[in-house]
Amino acid sequence: MNKAELVDAIAEGSGISKADSKRALDAFIDATTNALKAGDRVSLVGFGSFSVSERAERKGRNPQTGAEITIAAKKVVKFKAGTELSEKM
Repeated sequence: MNKAELVDAIAEGSGISKADSKRALDAFIDATTNALKAGDRVSLVGFGSFSVSERAERKGRNPQTGAEITIAAKKVVKFKAGTELSEKM
């Protein structure tokens, strides 16, 4: 499912217009992004939680040359499914 299909599903499921559902989805994405940037955790009970994790610097190999390279440390977003979502799968 892509963003447009999700907007359509939200509009159909909630009885609001597609324009309003797109604005609501965009607001959710912006709020989640801002919270994660601030180092907060976003938890949706029954659905799951989003959090930021630090990935340490590590060694890797260039697949073309075989030369050893250093992969820089970075922050990554993690999602952990909630109990209700896991049980529905």
